[in-house]
Amino acid sequence: MKAEIVVIGDEILIGQIMDTNSVFIAKELIKIGINVHQITTIQDDAAHILQTLKEARERVDVVIFTGGLGPTKDDITKKCLCEFFEDELVLNNEVLAHIEKLFEKYIDTPISQLNRDQALLPSKATALHNEYGTAAGMWFEENGKVVISLPGVPYEMKGLMEREVIPKLMREFSRPVIVHKTVITYGLGESALAEKIETWENNLPAVVKLAYLPSPGRVRLRLTAHGEDKEYLENLIDNQVTALHEFIGDIIAGFEDVDPTEVVIGRMLAENQWTLSTAESCTGGRLAFKFTYAPGSSASFKGSIVSYATESKIDILGVPENLIEEKSVVSAEVAKAMAEKARERFNTDFAISTTGNAGPTKGDSEADIGTVFIGIATPQGVEAHEFMFGNHREKVIGKSVNKSLELLQRALNDYKRGL
Repeated sequence: MKAEIVVIGDEILIGQIMDTNSVFIAKELIKIGINVHQITTIQDDAAHILQTLKEARERVDVVIFTGGLGPTKDDITKKCLCEFFEDELVLNNEVLAHIEKLFEKYIDTPISQLNRDQALLPSKATALHNEYGTAAGMWFEENGKVVISLPGVPYEMKGLMEREVIPKLMREFSRPVIVHKTVITYGLGESALAEKIETWENNLPAVVKLAYLPSPGRVRLRLTAHGEDKEYLENLIDNQVTALHEFIGDIIAGFEDVDPTEVVIGRMLAENQWTLSTAESCTGGRLAFKFTYAPGSSASFKGSIVSYATESKIDILGVPENLIEEKSVVSAEVAKAMAEKARERFNTDFAISTTGNAGPTKGDSEADIGTVFIGIATPQGVEAHEFMFGNHREKVIGKSVNKSLELLQRALNDYKRGL
C-alpha cells in the first residue's frame, strides 16, 4: 500500500517556514505498513492543487493533503476538493458546535461568519474531528482510493493523524508489515563506519535493507524489513543488531526507533530519581530544549543557564573571573567550572556544560574555530572533554549537542554501575 503526502503553502515554497508536517505524517504511515511513495509541496493555487491530486491518485492508494483549510480567502483546499469530486459544501452541525465551543472557551475575539463557514464541508467527505482547532479534517473514499485533507497547523495535524487518520486506516485496510530499527552510533564518520561493518553489511539477509543516515557527530544505521510476519521480521532484525555489536559495540549509543537519546536519558533520570541541570555557551540553550521537549521532564530537569557572553559566565553562573583570564573562556577548566556551578545553583545530581568557538569569528577566546569543551559534573566529581568539530557554525553546534548527549548517557550508565 502506497501513500503520497501533499503539502500546500506558498510560505513553505518561499522558505518562510519549514515543512515538518510531511516528516511526521511519513513516520506515522510507515509505522502501520504504508510506504510513502512521494512527498510534494505545491502552491496555494487551484489548478496546481487539482492537477497534483489527479496525478497522485494515479500513483498511490492514499493521498494526504495538509494545509489550506483556514477561514480566509487564500485557503482554497475545500473548494478544490469539491471541484475534483463534483461535490458541494454543506453545513456540518457537529463541526459548527465544536467551533462555537472553542471560541466560547479559549478564544478572546468574537466568532465571525468566516469562522462559522469552516463548518461547511464537502457532502461526500467524512468529517475528522479536530480537537485542537476549527478546521475539520476530511476523508474521501472513491474507487478504492482515499484522499485525506488535514489542516497545516502542526499540532492540529498531529492530533488528527493520531486520533483519527491512523486508527481509520488501520481499521479499513490490510497492510504489509514494515519493521524498522535505527541504531545510533557516535565517534566514526560515515565512510569509516562503512569500512568497519562491511563484512556484516555484505551478509545481511536479502529481506533486510540498510541505510546510512549521517548527521553532525553521529551516524544512524536504519535497518528495514518488509513482509507478512511481524514477529519473524523483528527477530530477524534483532539478530542482525546483535551481530552488529561484534563490529562496533563500543560506539553504539542506543536505538532511535525506541526513543531519542534525550528521552532515554530523561527516563533514566526519572527511574533513579536523579536530577539534571545545564550551563550552555556555544550550544545556546539547545541542550535544555532537548531535555524539556518530552512531557514530564520537569521531574528531573531543573533548569539551565545560557551564559553565552563571558560576563554572564562570571556574573550569573559564578565562574571565577581569574580562571577565565588565566585559562581562557574556551578551556577544560572553564567547562568544568560551568558544570560545577550549574550543579550547585540548581542543586542537581548531574550537570553538563558546553563552551566553545562555533564561528565564524573567535569571540572572547583565541581557541581555533570548532574547538569545544564539554563538562560533566556528577556526584563523584567533574571532568571535561575537548573536541574539534570543524569550521561550520551549525555543524559545530549540532555536533556539540549530540556529543553532550552521548557523554551524559555514558556518565549516567557509569555512575549507575558504580552504585
